Amino acid sequence: MPRPRVHALDQLMDAAERLAVDSGPAAVTVRALSEAASVSNGAIYHAFGSRAGLMGRVWLRAAQRFLTLQREAADRALAHGGAVEAVVAAADAPAEFLVQQPVSGRFLLTVPRRELLGSSEIPDDIAEQLRRLDQTLTELFVNLSRGVFDRADREAVAVIRDCVVELPTALLLRGRRSPDTAVRQRLAAAVRAVLAVPLHPTTTK
Repeated sequence: MPRPRVHALDQLMDAAERLAVDSGPAAVTVRALSEAASVSNGAIYHAFGSRAGLMGRVWLRAAQRFLTLQREAADRALAHGGAVEAVVAAADAPAEFLVQQPVSGRFLLTVPRRELLGSSEIPDDIAEQLRRLDQTLTELFVNLSRGVFDRADREAVAVIRDCVVELPTALLLRGRRSPDTAVRQRLAAAVRAVLAVPLHPTTTK
């Protein structure tokens, strides 16, 4: 059985995203996807190997899209507004991703990454790629930390993580409605306020 072409794989992953967002992750079965996409069960198994492989591929694609958008937004802000505005842009990226790609954005909120990595059925190559995403995000935190604080120790990086992960989670990602302009503005103000608080001085030995 020939492997589906790239555009066909994308269509299958689009259908899986929609199923998960509309009906929950448990609704994404090979049979349900076969019916939704009018593709045989065999073709789906050939393309993804298993349901776990399918969910992993879909999550990986959505996360890569998000991280690309986030990195590009931070880079633009850094070039035109400086390091603090780059952190603001990185923090706003989840909202922007939900605007630009609402289904992929909701999929990432609906399917926790920890559940994928906790599955013994997830293919090893996908699990490794998911772990590499953590490295990509950590590199972003370190670069932003150096830009804002001129240091990248644990405290400084933790502050950046609070701004880029914790604040957006608290202010932007509640419920299923896309964040409005006022909420995004409050997030930006909160990030700038956090970054304005001086860090403890580093100690030298």
